[in-house]
Amino acid sequence: MKQDSRNLTTRRRALTSVAALAILPLAASCELPVPGQGPPPILYRLTPKSTFSEDLPRVIWQLELEVPFANAGLSTTRIVLYPNQTELEYYARASWTDRAPAMVQSLLVESFENSKRIIGVGRESVPLRADYLLMTDLREFQAEYFHGPKPKIHVAINAKLVRTRDRTIIGSKSFAAKMDSEADRLEDIIGAFDAAAGKVFKRLVEWTLVTGERDFQRIRQSSS
Repeated sequence: MKQDSRNLTTRRRALTSVAALAILPLAASCELPVPGQGPPPILYRLTPKSTFSEDLPRVIWQLELEVPFANAGLSTTRIVLYPNQTELEYYARASWTDRAPAMVQSLLVESFENSKRIIGVGRESVPLRADYLLMTDLREFQAEYFHGPKPKIHVAINAKLVRTRDRTIIGSKSFAAKMDSEADRLEDIIGAFDAAAGKVFKRLVEWTLVTGERDFQRIRQSSS
C-alpha cells in the first residue's frame, strides 16, 4: 500500500513538472529561460446551478454575498490536488478563470438568480441595501487521490446567514459533496468538480432562501 502511495505521488508530481521539463534544453545550453514562454495554461470555469425545488419560497428581501474565505492553498487560480491527506499540489498547465473564492462567489450569485425566487441579490462590492448577508468559508475545493485509483472531487462550504440590521447570525450550516471522476483526465476531473459544486450550490441556495424567509416573516409578524 505504501509503495502504491509513493507511485501515485510520483505520478502526480510529474503532472506538476511539465513546465520544468520543457526548459531543460535551454538550461543545458547555459541560457536562461525567458519568463512567459511556453504554452499558456488551459482555463476552466464551472457552471452555476439552474434547477431547484419547486416549493422554494419567493422572497422580497435582498441578499448580499461576501467573497468566500479560503486558506492560502485554495485562494488561487490554480487547481488543487491532494496526492495524500497532508500534501497539497496543483495541476500543471491548468487554471480556473479566476481565484477559486471569487469564482465561487460569482457562481453562487448566478445560482440565486437562476432560482427566480429572489431579485435583490448581488456581490458585496455592488451597492445594495441588503436585508441579509451570506458569509461563506470555502473549506474544500480539490481533487483527492488517496481514496482509490481515480481522483475524487471534494467541495465543501460553510455558510452563515446574517441579518444586517443587527448583525445577528440567524443560521449556520455546512454543505459538502464528493464526486468520483470517471478517469484521471482533466476533462473528467473538471466535470466532476462541476457536479460536486452544483450539489453544494443547490443545497446552499435553498437553505438560504428558506432560512432567510422564515426570519423575515417572523420579524414582520412581530412588528405588526
